Amino acid sequence: MAGTLNAADPQHAAVPGFPMQRAARCPFDPPPGLRDKQREGPLAKVRLWDGSTPWLVTRYADQRTLLGDPRLSSDITRPGYPSDVPVSGAGSIGFILMDDPEHSRLRRMVTAPFAVRRVEAMRPAVQKITDQLIDAMLAGPVPVDLVQAFALPLPSLVISELLGVPYGDHEFFQENSKTLINRAAAPEERAAASAALAGYLDGLMGEKIARPADDLLSGLVARIEAGELTRSEAAQMGVLLLLAGHETTANMIALGTLALLENPDQLALLRDTDDPALVASAVDELLRYLNITHNGRRRVALEDIEIAGEVIRAGEGIIVPNDIGNRDPDMFEDPDRLDIRRDARRHLAFGFGVHQCLGQTLARMELRVAYSTLYRRVPGLRQAAATEDIPFKHDGSVYGVYELPVAW
Repeated sequence: MAGTLNAADPQHAAVPGFPMQRAARCPFDPPPGLRDKQREGPLAKVRLWDGSTPWLVTRYADQRTLLGDPRLSSDITRPGYPSDVPVSGAGSIGFILMDDPEHSRLRRMVTAPFAVRRVEAMRPAVQKITDQLIDAMLAGPVPVDLVQAFALPLPSLVISELLGVPYGDHEFFQENSKTLINRAAAPEERAAASAALAGYLDGLMGEKIARPADDLLSGLVARIEAGELTRSEAAQMGVLLLLAGHETTANMIALGTLALLENPDQLALLRDTDDPALVASAVDELLRYLNITHNGRRRVALEDIEIAGEVIRAGEGIIVPNDIGNRDPDMFEDPDRLDIRRDARRHLAFGFGVHQCLGQTLARMELRVAYSTLYRRVPGLRQAAATEDIPFKHDGSVYGVYELPVAW
């Protein structure tokens, strides 16, 4: 019998994609129902909101194997795909929800700006933005909301510069981005937000046809003019990059800071180090420990696949909740402990396989700069509100906090 994974059913706290059912006992741990599934076995049939019964994959090794298997499809329009919300149509689908060759064709067009060398060249600019935001925070009133003062503007400024989007429009794109990832939003609300962002980016590209610049949107315009890309495709790619480029990193900065404040020994290690290797290790450990994408990677089988003693039949859906994969004790010793000296580089926070996160190099660099600078420059940083009073993002597919009051 399939276990029910339904947001309206409070006894099932294991819903991938419904983080509002997260346990109150610890805001950083996966839902206890998911952990129960992991202890019961590597695979389980679960029931979703629409009555479908996909497979839930609970163990790290199986998750990594399946995410790298070309016999699985990421195409959200394919029958059997275990969507976490009603699908309103294909108009707003980005390349992350496509299969090759279309996926790789579109992805290749935006890969270059996220290459290691290009990202490292951006580090001085990111450091400057980070220091300016901290300067303004230190000069202002205390306590302050770290989300609005630091965590959200930092990646928003960076992705705006990279794309060629005016940062002055940040309230518009941040509000529409919140709607897109809000699990409680109606399909038509998400469609309207997606259309608003696509229209906005389409307008910017129109401007760049006349006045091209050294930015990613201008690069997409060149692809349009060369006949390699439609304007609609380019606008949707811009939406995806704008959303992913600020929302995930902002949540990691704020939630990672809270996790470190709750683990003062780890915060002290990071604050007092000048070793880039330890800073890099801390970032990957926080990514593993928090794994803020909580709707699970979702796939549908194209062929019969044998794994973990079961056969996943062609056409059956698969959910891969990486938050429990990254807490698998068979992969990470004492996985519920935050240890920034741990080698966590093989975590699955960015996924795995051909759909592994395009912007992971940029995200890592931003987090390394943010974490290493903030705690060094504000050594007395502390919470200005009890953890139980902090509003967590239980309604979003990207987990974090709506605000984080801090003082020093």
